[in-house]
Amino acid sequence: MRKVLTTALLSLASFTAVLAQRGSNLPQKAWVDSVFKSLTPQQKIAQLMVIRAHSNLGSDHIAGVEGLIRKYNVGALCFFQGGPVRQANLTNRYQALAQTPLLVTIDGEWGLGMRLDSVTRFPYQATLGALTDTALVYEMGGAVGRQMKRIGVHVNYAPTVDVNNNPNNPVIGFRSFGENKEQVARMGIAYMRGMQGAGIMATAKHFPGHGDTEVDSHYDLPVINKSRAQLDSLELYPFRELLKAGVGSVMVGHLFIPSIDNRPNRPTSLSHNAVTKILRDELGFKGLIFTDGMEMKGLTKFFPAGAAAVESLLAGNDMLCLPEDVPAAISAVETAVKKKKLKWKDIDERVRRVLEAKYQLGLAQPQVVETTNLLADLNKETARINDLVARNAFTVLRNEDNAFPIARMGNKKLAYVGIGAVAPTVFGDRLKTDLGVDAYYFPAKGSTAGADSLMAQLDTTKYAAIIVGVHNYSLRPSGNFGLSAASLQLWNRLSKDTTTATVLFGNVYAAKNFCTARNLAAAYQDDSITHEAIADFMIGKYATKGRLPVTVCGFKPGSGLSVSNLFAVGFAPQWLAIDSIARWGLERRAYPGAQVIALHKGRIVYHKTFGRLEFDESSQTVTFDHIYDLASVTKTSATTVAVMKLYEEGKIDIDKTLGDYLPITRGTDKQGLTLRNILLHQAGLNPFISFYKETIDPATGKPSDSLYRTAIEPNFTIPVARNLYLRNDWNDTMMLRIMQSKLGPQDKYVYSDNDFILLGKIVEAVSGQRLDQYTYNTFYKPMGMTTTSFRAGERYGVERVVPTENEKWFRRQMLRGTVHDEGASLFGGISGHAGLFSNAYDLSVLYQMLLQGGEWNGKRYLKPETIAYFTDYHSAISRRGLGFDKPEKDNATRPDPYPARYVSPKTYGHTGFTGTCVWVDPEKELVYIFLSNRVYNTRDNNLLSELRIRGRIQEAIYKAIEYGETKKALQETPIPAPGAQVNTNFP
Repeated sequence: MRKVLTTALLSLASFTAVLAQRGSNLPQKAWVDSVFKSLTPQQKIAQLMVIRAHSNLGSDHIAGVEGLIRKYNVGALCFFQGGPVRQANLTNRYQALAQTPLLVTIDGEWGLGMRLDSVTRFPYQATLGALTDTALVYEMGGAVGRQMKRIGVHVNYAPTVDVNNNPNNPVIGFRSFGENKEQVARMGIAYMRGMQGAGIMATAKHFPGHGDTEVDSHYDLPVINKSRAQLDSLELYPFRELLKAGVGSVMVGHLFIPSIDNRPNRPTSLSHNAVTKILRDELGFKGLIFTDGMEMKGLTKFFPAGAAAVESLLAGNDMLCLPEDVPAAISAVETAVKKKKLKWKDIDERVRRVLEAKYQLGLAQPQVVETTNLLADLNKETARINDLVARNAFTVLRNEDNAFPIARMGNKKLAYVGIGAVAPTVFGDRLKTDLGVDAYYFPAKGSTAGADSLMAQLDTTKYAAIIVGVHNYSLRPSGNFGLSAASLQLWNRLSKDTTTATVLFGNVYAAKNFCTARNLAAAYQDDSITHEAIADFMIGKYATKGRLPVTVCGFKPGSGLSVSNLFAVGFAPQWLAIDSIARWGLERRAYPGAQVIALHKGRIVYHKTFGRLEFDESSQTVTFDHIYDLASVTKTSATTVAVMKLYEEGKIDIDKTLGDYLPITRGTDKQGLTLRNILLHQAGLNPFISFYKETIDPATGKPSDSLYRTAIEPNFTIPVARNLYLRNDWNDTMMLRIMQSKLGPQDKYVYSDNDFILLGKIVEAVSGQRLDQYTYNTFYKPMGMTTTSFRAGERYGVERVVPTENEKWFRRQMLRGTVHDEGASLFGGISGHAGLFSNAYDLSVLYQMLLQGGEWNGKRYLKPETIAYFTDYHSAISRRGLGFDKPEKDNATRPDPYPARYVSPKTYGHTGFTGTCVWVDPEKELVYIFLSNRVYNTRDNNLLSELRIRGRIQEAIYKAIEYGETKKALQETPIPAPGAQVNTNFP
């Protein structure tokens, strides 16, 4: 299975790193030198030109392209509209004709379907901005990259990383990930890494930021009157982040920004201040720089073709995209060189940079696009990814009547009105088939008389509720998105006296027309796959996870409700004891906030959140969506279940030794340690090594400059914390320190992190995947656990992750989104002993699977006998199972029972240093999870343990279950389908 986002740092393979080390690759240098020497002065200039190419404009156009290739040896093509087979044939034809291999580019923000007929489009970036998990964006980026590679494209002018902070923006809007700069950067990096992982160069555009304008640069020059400080804090942020992450190229927009260059009507694309001083020198970008299309009026209105070409090179661009007149541009550059306005040295440097990129993209070898099965290949991933995106992006903004999902209405009479739809929609047909609704349609250009006629037919008094779908409106804000007055009047009339649930199928900014809706949701796209996905939600098949990417109707970015066809219980009197204990912990400041969930006999019986992310009363309250650092719960939730899977597949034998699996242990006293004893914490390994202390400069007390960088650089790609990257080879040193550590007796129970560091390495060695990849692919992804992962800040954004500690002695920052454990952080946040994050619900899915004997939603993940074996007692000297913690064997007679009174001997689970626990009692058919950030402010706060909060809550759950009052509620609350979350709209 393809790697998810968290597997792709692109280290030495990143385009920027490659280009930054020009000349270090001898075959590359030889090829570049050879091609460079073959070029005439005029051809050198032409290598910097990207010319327009279509596959739908006929023979005259083709002849024109061929003429430019023959006469000037231009450097690149940019394909636009046409058909896939026609484009493939033309690519082969043009490449065969070219003296120097052509760099083939395309502007395909939502894949080849943006330009080519017969190819299904991927979702718009605004839709991706509604996702909470970057893994899907990474996956789509990879699929787009594979599309491009299949058809012979090398550079895709995507992603757009403009922060769309102006709802009236006529050209960016739905092309942006949204108005939250962190979300834009995070999603942009995911898209870029997916694409570049597939071997296609990505392009961050439109530098320095085209989001805050109401002018389309295709038609005029936009003016952005912002100070440099304002630009730095917002518009430039995503570009900085993508540059650090290794994006291969940047496209500079045609924008007039006086704070950067105050010469009248000087576009940033022709500004030395913007391109060279800021992008090259200040931000340190080493990759390719493209201009935006030089045919655009934002440029040509003030600079004719020849002058624009010269000025763009003076500014510092590498490649001129779509010069208005190629011969005139080349001639003007030649003249500028003769007049010593331009230097051959600068042109040569850019030509070499272009040739190096061509080499890296495989153009040193002949490339021929095979047309057999081409269309099928291009479309083979679109439907699956579009379906996943639709389900995960769908956002419920308001649900005042609990109308979402409509299946809650039971057998009541319902209607569907498709506003803007001329013919029946897939969504309407599904509602008709699945829920028996009566369907009505009102065309986008319908009249007031038509609305009157529809209202007469409809007779709203017959229906308990009406689902309204808004379709076929414009993606752009001009003319109020093309929504007619009659359409809006009809919607108002429908909403006046009847419960309505409105779904917008398109640009979410159009919601400004529906702000008074009591029940409002955004689907972002208007196609058959999206219709099917939203219909599935309406009949209760999954829960909503999408979050609004922009501000609309007073809703801020990140707004959205987690809604499903389920109702949580836990509000009957017998459950209030749990509330009291949790709040007592808050009052004593044992933790700032917490999530608690309990499942009994496969049904959610309790699910609540308490407190805030921080002790500060102004801090955000904890929601079900917040993600916690699980600390040592990683040991069972990742490493142990991975070992169990490999064990039952016959790939791991727990009675074999470290030496059988890890070559580094051979020849050391660790070689003969059995995996069984390691799982039981009785192998004699050192319990804890403070690896980080060795990386601190004793003179300054800060992380050593020789081992750390503040941004990703070649050989420094291990993310330790925000703006802190470890030298790659130091992980080997850490493993060496474990090998050198003193070994204790093997007949003694000593809880050790090093046990599970080594087990994690064995999982990686045996599976051939990194621990995060293996667990994600084997368990979390197929089970729909959408918040369970390593490196959660990178995946979901730091704002969704609960902060742990303001750590002052090593990383010197508030830890949020990066692992709390120092050792795990030095392994890049991925280790067998710590590093996993999750919310309580998703974690409960994993342990419910274990409780159910290894099955979840009809699929088997582990065998019952494997689970029973690993979770049983296995030691005469401790209470441990294999990897799992268990109750004390004399629990019933102890004054201090562990983990709590009433647990059966079959119980298994684990606790975590950050204030977490998970316990499964097969005898009582109970899963209990408590997540907190008790280490916030300081890890020395031990009140959570001293007050026995976790154990008291566990005991209260057992007592509550005894009451017969819960029986009816338990029957009404099945555990959700994969990835679902309980409704947060509690009374």
